[in-house]
Amino acid sequence: MMAAARMAFASSCRVHLLLPSSPSTPIFARTRVGCRGIAKGEVPVGELAGLLDIRVGRVVKAWLHPEADTLYVEEVDVGEEQPRTICSGLVKYLPLDQLQDSNVIVLANLKPRNMRGIKSNGMLMCASDASHENVELLTPPEGSVPGERVWFGSEDEKSIQSEPATGNQVQKKKIWESVQPHLKTTDNCVAVLGEQPMRTSAGMVFCKSLQGASVS
Repeated sequence: MMAAARMAFASSCRVHLLLPSSPSTPIFARTRVGCRGIAKGEVPVGELAGLLDIRVGRVVKAWLHPEADTLYVEEVDVGEEQPRTICSGLVKYLPLDQLQDSNVIVLANLKPRNMRGIKSNGMLMCASDASHENVELLTPPEGSVPGERVWFGSEDEKSIQSEPATGNQVQKKKIWESVQPHLKTTDNCVAVLGEQPMRTSAGMVFCKSLQGASVS
């Protein structure tokens, strides 16, 4: 039933959401954009989202951070030669055995951060309710391949993705901060940007049960 609902959502999806700060400017644009063209409030959120390197990942190993009782440390396969080390504040929300071997969605072009002595190279993307009492991992559909870059929109829009920004550009231009408020889950638990579903080649990205949740 859930799969059928997601298919119905995809077939009925249309672009009509506008940027709050500019009623005449669509939130989504399907042209490639480079970081040089970014100025505050001038680039549609859809183009900014195209600068994020969001990938399918698989957690190959996870453990408690030795110096922080709220953090897990994960080694995540994102299609590179070696797994990435990522720290996640999920101890309160997710048992360790559920994290191990899980398929995940990774924001891969954040600037590395030192988290209690361990350098974190990315972020596991999750859905959370308004109270932030319930948090669930975003999950790629079955058949997704670690390392594949995720996109927003229809199946054929994968081909017009921009090259991802560098970590320094994402931080300096506040690209993630501009995109994140527009990310949510639908009544069918599909992750969307405005109304555009987050996709891999295998289908739409989703969470387990949180509806109308924010995504970060």
